Amino acid sequence: MLVAALSGAIYGGARLVGINEFPLVVAVLFALIIAMPLGIWLLPAATARDGRTGGIRRAPAPRTGAVAARLRGEAPPDEAPDED
Repeated sequence: MLVAALSGAIYGGARLVGINEFPLVVAVLFALIIAMPLGIWLLPAATARDGRTGGIRRAPAPRTGAVAARLRGEAPPDEAPDED
């Protein structure tokens, strides 16, 4: 939607300036280039991403320790073999 709006604005702006034979493809390409960085600032994707990764940061410490132990190839602390 952002690319379509920018394409229309660029194409309409060119017509207002007096360029009557402005190619629509050029307007769409300029809109794509402008919309990429503009979308990062305007669209709320960052807040959704922070909400999804917030659960990782709130993981309990024992569980995090067990995962780290498994990644190192060791037995997790809660599943350590008895030494009797």
